[in-house]
Amino acid sequence: MLKIAIVDDNTFLINAIKEKLSFFDDVSVKHTSLNGSELLTKLQENHNLDLILMDIEMPVLNGIETTQIVKQKYPHIKIIMLTAFDNDEHIFNAIKAGADGYLLKEINPKDLYEGIIETLNGGAAMNPSIAMKTLKLLRNPIDIQNPRDQEEISLTTREVEVLEQLSKGLSYTVIADHLFLSPSTVRKHIENIYKKLQVHSKIEAVQKARNHNII
Repeated sequence: MLKIAIVDDNTFLINAIKEKLSFFDDVSVKHTSLNGSELLTKLQENHNLDLILMDIEMPVLNGIETTQIVKQKYPHIKIIMLTAFDNDEHIFNAIKAGADGYLLKEINPKDLYEGIIETLNGGAAMNPSIAMKTLKLLRNPIDIQNPRDQEEISLTTREVEVLEQLSKGLSYTVIADHLFLSPSTVRKHIENIYKKLQVHSKIEAVQKARNHNII
């Protein structure tokens, strides 16, 4: 028996989803919640669940924030975002939060059931329009949170080269050899990189540069 929870701030839609799942004998809806906070309380009492169907736009605690918390606390539970929206920002943030799949609420019962099975078997349920947008996002990654930061960070070509070498875990002396520089010049470049990126460590510098598609 597949143990499912539904989280949506619209009771009419919760009932519609329950009705779609009622066609399948091996699916049991264990509980429903009207927001992420309510779900987290129920999971504290009992997290014996296989999968959560999660809305995105909810009061108190939205679906993306909730997904992040659930994935940290209960990594065994799969999460499919079930939403009326297929906009890029939601998809990007849901995937970053750890969602296992992303389907639209208008989905028919058979496709919903197959999406659940696919996700529980290690796949990623996505309807075609979402899959296309996800591919587009992978080709042209965007950092939704700080779109303006990208304009403010301007590294020289040489600094980017140093940063790329740094991201491979190489030492200053090895980087110096690779780029035909002296170790002290490499150190100076790295100081400038830290200053421009406003970071204090190699890990932070590499992470921030990746987030902004610099490397």
